[in-house]
Amino acid sequence: MVGLNRIQVIGNVGTDPEMRYTPAGNPVTNFSIATNRNYTTSQGERREETEWFRVVTWNKLAETCNQFLAKGQRAYVEGRLRSSVWEGQDGQKRFRNEIVANTVIFLDRPGQAPEEEASRPVGTAAEAKGEVEPDDLPF
Repeated sequence: MVGLNRIQVIGNVGTDPEMRYTPAGNPVTNFSIATNRNYTTSQGERREETEWFRVVTWNKLAETCNQFLAKGQRAYVEGRLRSSVWEGQDGQKRFRNEIVANTVIFLDRPGQAPEEEASRPVGTAAEAKGEVEPDDLPF
């Protein structure tokens, strides 16, 4: 029987990526990502719930995330869920879930903060004329 361990998340990067290298020289980058869920309670009150995920990327993807991702940017993360259990220095058992990513897609334009995106006009005159620069393309 074949199993499936796959998770997909779209959210805001919560911490600047931190890159380090394993003793074998492989780059690994960690960052957190937050997703929000809005719902209405049975009493009609609007609520928002935030879920945080720890993301781990390896090798070329780790280098790319470290170079281009920053706190506050929106990103799509796809990978597998990995659980870890260990005993802390205080003797308490600790538990952590993390996403080992195999795909990260940057959803914001490079160098653009979320506040800038909200204040940016929907279309510019250059875009209306079809004068789009190669640097403006998302790929």
